[in-house]
Amino acid sequence: MNEHSTAARMRDIQPFHVMALLDEARQREAAGQDIIHLEVGEPDFPTPAPIVAAGIRALQDGRTKYTAARGLPALREAIADYYAARFGVVISPQRILITPGASGALQLVLGALLNPGDEVLMTDPGYPCNRHFVRLFEGKARAIAVDASSDYQLTAAQVGGYWAPATRAVLLASPANPTGTVLSLAQLQAIYAQTQQRGGELIVDEIYQGLTYGVPDVTALSVDPDNIWVINSFSKFFGMTGWRLGWVVAPANAVEVLDRLAQNLFLAAPTPAQYAALAAFTPESLAIMEAQRQELQQRRDFLVPALADLGFEVAAPPQGAFYVYAGSARFSDDAQALCRDVLDKTGVTFTPGIDFGVHQAATHVRFAYTCPVARLEQAITRLARYFRS
Repeated sequence: MNEHSTAARMRDIQPFHVMALLDEARQREAAGQDIIHLEVGEPDFPTPAPIVAAGIRALQDGRTKYTAARGLPALREAIADYYAARFGVVISPQRILITPGASGALQLVLGALLNPGDEVLMTDPGYPCNRHFVRLFEGKARAIAVDASSDYQLTAAQVGGYWAPATRAVLLASPANPTGTVLSLAQLQAIYAQTQQRGGELIVDEIYQGLTYGVPDVTALSVDPDNIWVINSFSKFFGMTGWRLGWVVAPANAVEVLDRLAQNLFLAAPTPAQYAALAAFTPESLAIMEAQRQELQQRRDFLVPALADLGFEVAAPPQGAFYVYAGSARFSDDAQALCRDVLDKTGVTFTPGIDFGVHQAATHVRFAYTCPVARLEQAITRLARYFRS
């Protein structure tokens, strides 16, 4: 392949900058250094045992052939039952498609909605793959600068003010990455009203749903169960990151299009993972997940004040997920350089803000509380020596 043979869009699709830090950290670990990982968005909890057992049974029973592109009917029904039981929202299983991770779900939605040049409004900072998926389908991600005054979330006023003739959709995330902030039903309702007035679409990323602390656990489907696009995943709350399984709840008139697109993009989600996920909704599994949620809350409750005591600014404390987005301007105006130096001097790794956008990115970092409190305490001790030396 010569230097001019890649598509022009690839110039706009950036790597995760934290991966260079992660690679260096792993090399140091291999050489015997103790590294405390606060950079990767993957908790240390194993997949709940009932889910693992169901996956093993599926393999032993030969459940290794393709499923339909929409996924196992039994799993789609189980998800619909989950919405009814947890949120009181009635969704037809026919409107649920099982995908290879939430990333597969977002590709289906954007592939179905976007024409070249269409805009999608989203936050800056925000999860970077979202804007890259928009670019992949020749759309334009319009990243709107947000800050702690709105909990790093879009407001209805911003949606109305930034809407343009090319705008096709708004993409929200609640709980959000990298900030862990949450949108209320009233906020979702106000933003949805803006999109409806303009003939647009509302897409809500709910992959951290279930992981909230002190605020209601909600779904945008409670605002309108029929017309909002919702993306979810078995990765975070359900603890199945490596199983690569997600889903989308779509408007009924879009299901055939998504089904056709899924057949062509990836045919079907992994079959053993789908059978394993059937066990995710059992009382035993849900009890394990609730215990893990409570432990994550304990980690958050330790880490947020500890970082503030060190001098980080946590202007919008996280209400969900497992991240703290913190201002680091007191220490450096180059978050990437700060992250590299802290890794070099302390063995603690966290993520520079540039991975999540450009707005105030050089003076913000993200900490993932994905290890036990005892390790978080060790990390804070090391950071205290670094910053107070």
